[in-house]
Amino acid sequence: MKITNKYAIEKIANDIRIGIIEEVYYGQSGHPGGSLSCADIMAVLYFNQMNIDPKRPSAPERDRFVLSKGHCSPALYSTLACKGYFDKKELQTFRKLGSRLQGHPDKNKLPGVDMTSGSLGQGLSVANGMALSSKLNHDGYRVYCLLGDGELEEGQVWEAAMSSNKYKLDNLCVIVDYNGLQIDGNIEEVKSLKHIYDKFKSFGFNVISIDGNNVEELIASFDLAKQIKQRPTVVIAKTTKGKGVSFMEGKAQWHGKSPNDEEYNIAMNELREKEHSILEMQKKDSEGGI
Repeated sequence: MKITNKYAIEKIANDIRIGIIEEVYYGQSGHPGGSLSCADIMAVLYFNQMNIDPKRPSAPERDRFVLSKGHCSPALYSTLACKGYFDKKELQTFRKLGSRLQGHPDKNKLPGVDMTSGSLGQGLSVANGMALSSKLNHDGYRVYCLLGDGELEEGQVWEAAMSSNKYKLDNLCVIVDYNGLQIDGNIEEVKSLKHIYDKFKSFGFNVISIDGNNVEELIASFDLAKQIKQRPTVVIAKTTKGKGVSFMEGKAQWHGKSPNDEEYNIAMNELREKEHSILEMQKKDSEGGI
């Protein structure tokens, strides 16, 4: 069922963040920063945009999602759990021996995973193949591919972008999680992404720049992408690394680090307070108070 209420989606995004923190805490490893930054993107895609059914995870007509930045698997797993693909309790098995929830997603182990990913730069190539197959076979499904901003340093991304345009893949929507940080620090210092809007435009993409942590802007951008014909769309989503957890926000050291007991409790308390705030805002809005 498509959810349209922004507060309901914001609560889901917050639930996804809670799941992310649980995963990296119980697994004592993982990548919380870039997982937290894309939680709003995941919530909008899976609960407002994509044609998917947890009861039929391999349905041929389903929309596809490619997590090209596969190290941010905590975001995907938490989203799938929130959507009902598996029980949320399984999130606590993240990265443990024998778990389906490996450090990088494996489509052969977990229903709902459309691509086994982890090696950066490869996702768009696979997404192109999916989108082209949909067009050639008249299947009608759309393909969404989430890239990290640091991942754009991979040359294969730009080779794939040329193919996206060549085959006029208007059923393909690329999302760049532009949180400004990567494992070695600030993106602009490691390898600048200046003029990223113009770069994608020069590759023939319809380019949309938004606040990637704003649910309403995300919905509007994906709705617009569905109307574009004869060329692919890229949504450059400006986000905050570690979004939702104060001591993780904007900190490169939380790219790949798990919280200790004290940090876990602080993070969970903040996210529970955020949930309460969202519910209060929703109540006031429904009563005409805002």
